[in-house]
Amino acid sequence: MDYKHVIKQMTLEEKVSLLSGKNFWESQELERLNVPGMFLADGPHGIRRQAAAADHLGLNESIPATCYPTAATVANSWDVELAQEVGTHLGREAASQQVNVLLGPGMNIKRNPLCGRNFEYFSEDPYLTGKMAAAYVRGIQAGGIGAHVSGAPSTSRGIAACIKHFAVNNQETRRMSIDVVVDERTLREIYLTGFEIAVREGRPRVVMSSYNKVNGEYTNENMHLLREILREEWGFQGCVVTDWGGGNERVRGLLAGNELEMPGTGGESNREVLEAVRRGELEEAVVDEALERLLALADETSQALVWKNQKIPRDHHQTACKAAEESIVLLKNQDTILPLDTSKTLAVIGDFAQTPRYQGAGSSRVNPTQLESALDRLESSELRIIGYEPGFHRFGKKSSDLVERACGLAAQADTVLLYLGLDEVSEAEGVDRTSLALPENQLDLLEALVGVHSRIVVILSCGSVIEMPWIDGVSAVVHGYLGGQAGAQAMVRVLLGLVNPSGKLAETYPKTYLDVPSGANFPGGQATVEYREGPYVGYRYFDRQPGGIQFPFGFGLSYTSFEYHDLRVDSRGARFTLRNTGALAGKEVVQLYIQGPGQAVYRPEKELKGFTKVHLEPGESREVHLAFDAYSFRFFNLKKNAWDVESGMYTIFIGASSRDIRLQASLSVQGSDCGNLYDLRSLEPYFTGEVENIEEPTFAALVGRPLPETHWGNRIPMGYNDPLARTKYARGWFGRLTHSLIIFTHWLLWKIGQRDTANLIMMSFYNMPFRGIAKMMGGMVSRRMAEGFLMMVNGHFFKGFTRLITKEKQEKEVEYEYRT
Repeated sequence: MDYKHVIKQMTLEEKVSLLSGKNFWESQELERLNVPGMFLADGPHGIRRQAAAADHLGLNESIPATCYPTAATVANSWDVELAQEVGTHLGREAASQQVNVLLGPGMNIKRNPLCGRNFEYFSEDPYLTGKMAAAYVRGIQAGGIGAHVSGAPSTSRGIAACIKHFAVNNQETRRMSIDVVVDERTLREIYLTGFEIAVREGRPRVVMSSYNKVNGEYTNENMHLLREILREEWGFQGCVVTDWGGGNERVRGLLAGNELEMPGTGGESNREVLEAVRRGELEEAVVDEALERLLALADETSQALVWKNQKIPRDHHQTACKAAEESIVLLKNQDTILPLDTSKTLAVIGDFAQTPRYQGAGSSRVNPTQLESALDRLESSELRIIGYEPGFHRFGKKSSDLVERACGLAAQADTVLLYLGLDEVSEAEGVDRTSLALPENQLDLLEALVGVHSRIVVILSCGSVIEMPWIDGVSAVVHGYLGGQAGAQAMVRVLLGLVNPSGKLAETYPKTYLDVPSGANFPGGQATVEYREGPYVGYRYFDRQPGGIQFPFGFGLSYTSFEYHDLRVDSRGARFTLRNTGALAGKEVVQLYIQGPGQAVYRPEKELKGFTKVHLEPGESREVHLAFDAYSFRFFNLKKNAWDVESGMYTIFIGASSRDIRLQASLSVQGSDCGNLYDLRSLEPYFTGEVENIEEPTFAALVGRPLPETHWGNRIPMGYNDPLARTKYARGWFGRLTHSLIIFTHWLLWKIGQRDTANLIMMSFYNMPFRGIAKMMGGMVSRRMAEGFLMMVNGHFFKGFTRLITKEKQEKEVEYEYRT
């Protein structure tokens, strides 16, 4: 298709109509010129194309699709080839369901372990995040059904992957209005490097802009992020789509290069663009530039959809099982209680054994093609299962009777398999967690079982970090994270020793939340969240501390053992020999960390700069080579506004985790003289790494400007971009009543057990800005109607009510005129 020629044939109205969605999931087509529309669907770990009513919250059931382990799970595999294989299968299924753009992978950094969406993200480390995300993207975009089904044309194009959420979207609380205050160096090195790797190495066709502001400007209209960095610096040639309802000022978004607004707004955004062009505020050439990218995306992805409704191959479930197996992390194995002895009797306890917790909640929720429970798998194995007890109510209700029955069963068995974890409403899009602890009723059960049994194997099912003050009382801990539809099968195979666990943690496990450096600044104030810890996220902070962690980044045990020796380092990379010294075949994730000279540039103790997963038979040795790359030695030099390398002596570490360093060597690197780059007096905590309680003047010095006001203040008039949470301080009685009703409704729903709906209240109302009310309603609520409601909460009830009603009528008249 000659896109420029097609665009020249369009009227201005037709051009503008293509820049916003047709409905909730589809982009607009133009039949007159054979321009196809596109279907965009959620799916970081499976396709969520809804057959009936559409929503962004995971409420309505979708067409069955393979539910793979979540990104947080697969990240523990540290296996880029496996990630690409999963991506390939995702691409196949998306094409079969006629999905042009798969909205994933999610790749935001796990700044804080309480982020409610951490189950959907890879890691606290940008290098690991970027490499895994790039692999997913390559697989998804090569996995169009046309490239893999017999008889398909060889010229078929793949569907598009959409990496998200760009950028610095590291919390769910007030995600649509929060202003992230972060210094440029931390922004570049921690929060953008993963995206950079994914763009440069994965070459995604689509990037999704996030809801939040970054340093005072919404990301969907942020020229620095979208134009200067994403397009000019990284060379991104694809399309940028807003997160659903995440568009702010549509014209400013277009100027920044945000081509597509989703979902559709009933033509309201189109009118804004049309009027801006006619007034001369927006050049038509900007519209044409956006359209050229959109047409290319629609045309190329549509070529992958010629093979429709293909049956999902059986190997997709097998790949889901393989991904889960490779990602299971063995955290403790006292007295080698695992693999399980098939001659011993077993008691199976825990609700999650019977009803699996296998994926997260919200927009990523997949309707699996099949699902199995751990209990069924255990009972069909050669293990001697004497019985099962749930032990606790899934959503937290206490029951002494359930505990008593579980203890009675446990006393009759040689070993207890105890399935614990977080329920579906504890980890969900739109809300952050409030604690790192397991639910209290599960802790009560665990305490009671420890009192009657000495051989307890805990199997964990949750998508993010938890505290484990109880770990000394149990014999083994196996973490399955959220293993997808085949997770139960994968776990039983590991427990039996049919699979040697090889997963390693992609995030640090602190002993308590009090040890987390960002804890004092999460989720921030009412208007802003300040990243006062700078680059010291996860192990970058903890590796400077003598204690404070339960398990380090990169940690994971095996049923065998490995020996590292003979390290050789040169300008190209590091070489060493790895040997399996145990009696079983196994896989080891070897990790390359680099420590900077530590002279003129503040840095973490060490940073991950390479990794690979190596399979070895018993007694086998292999030479491993980890190459240096463009990311190995660089830092972002603010004075040059560019990446730079500091001259000096670097230390190269090879380890089994960030705290288990097996080999090290030194390497002299030539770069720039970085003397006098920083004022040590004003930034001393960033040189020492003691960033737990950074004072405001120190952080302001790091950011390089005065800090914005972080609180809304009482009784201040609310604005269009304020969330409904701010109605607590509204001038008018109607606003304060609205706030009280939201809070009461949430409390009541939670009390009666409707916790999914309670979470929905917080996500879709409490933390939703007035802007979002209009953007998410597909044109049913206009901006002027939302502004009328805003006038009502600001104390002008009758004036706002009148405006709401009259403007609704006027908008319908204008809409009719526009469409005709």
